[in-house]
Amino acid sequence: MINSTMVTDFLLMGFSDVLDLRILYAFLFLLMYLATLLGNMLIITATTLDQNLHTPMYFFLRNLSILDMCYISVTVPNACVNSFTNNWAISVAGCAMQIFLVLWFASTELLFLTIMAHDRYVAICQPLHYPFIMNYQFCVRMTLASLFSGLIYAGVQTGNTFRLPFCQSNLVHQFFCDIPSLLRLSCSDTFNNEIVILIFAVVVGGGCFTFIVMSYVHIFSTMLKFTTKEQRKAFSTCIPHILVVSVFLGSGSYVYLRPSVTSETIMDMILSVFYTIVPPFLNPIIYSLRNKQIKKTIKKVILGMFYLKKL
Repeated sequence: MINSTMVTDFLLMGFSDVLDLRILYAFLFLLMYLATLLGNMLIITATTLDQNLHTPMYFFLRNLSILDMCYISVTVPNACVNSFTNNWAISVAGCAMQIFLVLWFASTELLFLTIMAHDRYVAICQPLHYPFIMNYQFCVRMTLASLFSGLIYAGVQTGNTFRLPFCQSNLVHQFFCDIPSLLRLSCSDTFNNEIVILIFAVVVGGGCFTFIVMSYVHIFSTMLKFTTKEQRKAFSTCIPHILVVSVFLGSGSYVYLRPSVTSETIMDMILSVFYTIVPPFLNPIIYSLRNKQIKKTIKKVILGMFYLKKL
């Protein structure tokens, strides 16, 4: 400890040291990033311009799209630049900011997905009360509460991590800064940090997951009374949501709840892609391809853009 050198910056890790593979991965990430921005921008435009889509479900979908654009922009552009330049250094302040933003957007996204499950529950199980329960004031309050709760969560976790001293090694075994990787670099006891992560995971993650599961238990039990056509329509709105939540929570829980003494592998980096890149990339595809109203509005928007371009 006396002879250790305190870390002033960190070195992130790429998916490959081979130049051709590194450039290939960078182009793939860049394409996914641009596709994510385009898809979410189309959903935001469609749900804003079409008066028929000014409902609570599309209100949260629009906010989710805005959040996804911010979420994926924290990690992917920096990883692409690092891959092209082969410069993986990041300052301690930059690392702290990246962790804070990732945790803020990730926790807020989980809360948004939970609220959207509640929206589907009310719409399917209590359709007559839907306009009164899911009114505009409720939607705005829940959105602000989610953003504020995520802000507190990110602040606590980031502050609790960077109060630790980091010495000797500065190599982060990830393509972006995350808490599990940094805890393995600390030269002090990280038991309290792991306990805080576990408590938040059980309270926030476990609570949201339980609420979502209970919502869909009621939804599926109600759907048994529907006709086959009505069941298909209800399933088309529920299954995509379950898929996104499963990928997001499953991969994130594995990475964050592993013991810090466990050595990191390429599998950790791949799983990190599944909770930082895949959900924002899949959300616009899933929700737009299975929704006739959004597809119709997006088609109008695209045709309108081509028409203006010709003029």
